[in-house]
Amino acid sequence: MIIEFKYDTQLLISGTKLSETAIQDYITANIEGDSLLAVGDPELVKIHFHTNTPWKLIEYAASLGDIYDVVIENMQRQAEGLKG
Repeated sequence: MIIEFKYDTQLLISGTKLSETAIQDYITANIEGDSLLAVGDPELVKIHFHTNTPWKLIEYAASLGDIYDVVIENMQRQAEGLKG
């Protein structure tokens, strides 16, 4: 099985005046992927996104505030029974 967007990328952004809608709009327009979730409040947003370019998501998120709890899992390896 080939997974189109193989990196399951998750992280938290801590900042001020964060906007779920603005974050979703930027990611949708600028970073290729799927399964986007950006939920939270003006001070903390959790992002979940499947992409082949997780570094672009991390760079964007870091421009908005402090990022932490960053997790990047290779779903292709997991699908093949290997450690993700």
